[in-house]
Amino acid sequence: MEKYVYNFSEGSKEMKNILGGKGANLAEMTKIGLPVPPGFTITTQACNRYYQEGKVIWKELEDEVLEKLSELENVLGKKFGDKDNPLLVSVRSGSVFSMPGMMDTILNLGLNDETVVGLAQKTNNERFAYDSYRRFIQMFSDVVMGIQKYKFEIILDKVKKEKGYSLDSDLTSEDLKVVVNEFKNIYRKEIKQSFPSDPKQQLFLAVKAVFDSWNNPRAFVYRKLHDIPHDLGTAVNIQSMVFGNMGDTSGTGVAFTRNPSTGENRLFGEFLINAQGEDVVAGIRTPHSIDTLKDIMPDVYTEFERITKLLENHYKDMQDIEFTIENGKLYILQTRNGKRTSEAAINIAVDMTEENLITKEEAILRVDPKQLDTLLHPNFEKEALEKAKLISKGLPASPGAASGKVYFTAEDAVKAHLCGEKVILVRLETSPEDIEGMVSSEGILTARGGMTSHAAVVARGMGKCCVAGCSDIKIEEDKKQFRAGDIVVKEGEYISLDGSTGRVFVGDIPKVDVKLTGKFEKLMKWVDEFRKLKVRTNADTPKDAATAIKFGAEGIGLCRTEHMFFEENRIPIVRRMIIAKDKDERQKALDELLPIQKDDFKEIFKVMQGRETTIRLLDPPLHEFLPKKDDEINMLAQNMGISYEEIKSRVEDLEEFNPMLGHRGCRLCVTYPEIYQMQSRAIIEAAIEVKQDGIEVKPEIMIPLIGDINELRYVKSIIKDTIEDILQRSNVEIDYLIGTMIEVPRAALTADEIAKEAEFFSFGTNDLTQMTYGFSRDDANKFLSEYEEKGIFEKDPFQVLDEKGVGKLIKIASQLGKSEREDIKLGICGEHGGEPSSIAFCHKIGLNYVSCSPYRVPIARLVAAQAALKN
Repeated sequence: MEKYVYNFSEGSKEMKNILGGKGANLAEMTKIGLPVPPGFTITTQACNRYYQEGKVIWKELEDEVLEKLSELENVLGKKFGDKDNPLLVSVRSGSVFSMPGMMDTILNLGLNDETVVGLAQKTNNERFAYDSYRRFIQMFSDVVMGIQKYKFEIILDKVKKEKGYSLDSDLTSEDLKVVVNEFKNIYRKEIKQSFPSDPKQQLFLAVKAVFDSWNNPRAFVYRKLHDIPHDLGTAVNIQSMVFGNMGDTSGTGVAFTRNPSTGENRLFGEFLINAQGEDVVAGIRTPHSIDTLKDIMPDVYTEFERITKLLENHYKDMQDIEFTIENGKLYILQTRNGKRTSEAAINIAVDMTEENLITKEEAILRVDPKQLDTLLHPNFEKEALEKAKLISKGLPASPGAASGKVYFTAEDAVKAHLCGEKVILVRLETSPEDIEGMVSSEGILTARGGMTSHAAVVARGMGKCCVAGCSDIKIEEDKKQFRAGDIVVKEGEYISLDGSTGRVFVGDIPKVDVKLTGKFEKLMKWVDEFRKLKVRTNADTPKDAATAIKFGAEGIGLCRTEHMFFEENRIPIVRRMIIAKDKDERQKALDELLPIQKDDFKEIFKVMQGRETTIRLLDPPLHEFLPKKDDEINMLAQNMGISYEEIKSRVEDLEEFNPMLGHRGCRLCVTYPEIYQMQSRAIIEAAIEVKQDGIEVKPEIMIPLIGDINELRYVKSIIKDTIEDILQRSNVEIDYLIGTMIEVPRAALTADEIAKEAEFFSFGTNDLTQMTYGFSRDDANKFLSEYEEKGIFEKDPFQVLDEKGVGKLIKIASQLGKSEREDIKLGICGEHGGEPSSIAFCHKIGLNYVSCSPYRVPIARLVAAQAALKN
């Protein structure tokens, strides 16, 4: 019979896939002799079978759980459900990959009207017993039965107000008895039954609730966000309770072995006296810094410090540790690799390498490529920041600079984001239900909570800017505004957050580019030692090219020449070229565009300083350049000296039913060869002039949308004749290549033929995905989210490369291309060139390079090194 339940003493950290991360670490800490309250784990396989059984706990699992429960009773000398010496347990989720705050926990399980009396007598602490009971009723009702928490909070607040108390810990045992009765009344009213008094019934309902929480909406969103598979299931950890709410010699807290925001090698955390775990993470009370524990309980602090060092050395990574102190005795409830900001991830990886805890290879594999995105984007402009109006200051929970319009609910934040607005989510405190709003926001501001609150932990994991515990702001959600002293900020107004200092400002503060030095540079040097895949950039301007080189780009993989046409002083000339009645008129406009294009290429070549530069010739359909509104058509008619009707007719003639499959790319050259002639001339004349200035130039001319070898032969001959004529007349040698963009499935399938003429392939995965699936890139967003939610697609194929279909075409084309031209250069320049799993695929199939946006260059470099190390 398959084993579904393991005592902590039976497992180890290597059993993470079946015990979940939490269960495996509890087992490991038990094995190395740390003070872990004993318990047992129900496996992830049990969760998956639970769903297969139609969400029913089968008898064999029930028997196995009860057997382990009996063993736990024998170890502790307590009895589950006993009215004199009751055993209480916590029931917690534990997925294979850490998902903080996403699934459900129930504490103090096993209490009822009889066992609470026994607990009070056994501990000689009636207040503690009834405090635990009211917590249990609320958590069980919320997590297991779905009764909203606020209904219980209203009762608690009412009793505190009547008694003049400010804190929950001010409530006496008599007050808590009243609260317990009121809580049970809420349960009876909502569920139409009495609160369950049988501890075994409580236990199995709780286990069922934890299994169910694997598929709750917030867990689903979190897994999707962090690329965690949906079929892993969660383990369930049933652990004997230890109590931090037994008075002034008890407490609970969360600590990191290093600072999760900066990576500083110093114990970082918070704790509360006379509290249980949810009090710290929920931000209901403002916690104390872990440093102050050495003054309150010096022996406990010394022991805790020793254990944190031991755990970090054992796991060789920064640890996130939950602990409870019960009557002066320390217990460790959890350890896991701590979530950290991108800055901290880099600093910790480099520091641990230099401390000889890990190798360079391990350091590279430790840094999450997705986190780098926030590190690479701009910070607040210094002068503008000094002039900005400070309205409040909270805790610097997750660094970065963020500006956006204020919204007070996750739902409103999502709506605003979908409308293209930049959003700052402002909440009293965040909860797991806010996850989608947090994802949609530039930054998060909370009035409550500490550095280990839900908002702080989740924001750091996402790489979002967060200011938490901003206690002097008063949120008036009903009025859709918040107050900070005399200042009122209403919904839709801009604020700016500095997550590195905790400061909050009025307005949208300008930002500047970051400077990457020190440990980041060191890590990137290690990265370049191991990667095989080269990294280029998609850049259409000298500024973008310079930014990419600063981030380590080795060339340009895609320069889109059409982006140069849209500037205000150029678009009228382009429009005259398109509207032209004949070749002579068109040539006049092209002659005007030639020096403009040439200057563009000269500036880019100067920045590139001899690096390979792939320039794609004009690609989009011509109608994209034409005016749409009547007044714009009128203005163009006046400028060209022709009638409105004539231009209107020409605009209508150029309209296409499906322009992305229409008259564009190389097809333009077949119809109007003079366009590509002008562009080829601009490229080569620019290259000659830059080379004469002593700068090496390596242009690669890319012909888009080729689907047939004869198209390529025709277009290439026009380009090559133009270039060779210029080179002969100039008596200058330019080392250039002519290749094609593989974005039509037929080109991929006939790549051996196409390689006879093409010296390089660059895979345009945006269009290749569009044409392979038959999805419009512009319209697919209307339905692709449904495909993901309903499990048809795991990922949006426009964001993450479809390896089975589109990837197979790329692989086939690469193999066919190499069979005809052994030294053919192979790269990718679609949006997928900056997406981690897609980059890893490019490494695996042996492409020469990926090309991505400037700010994603370090991400691509890191992923390329990780792919090389993993393979």
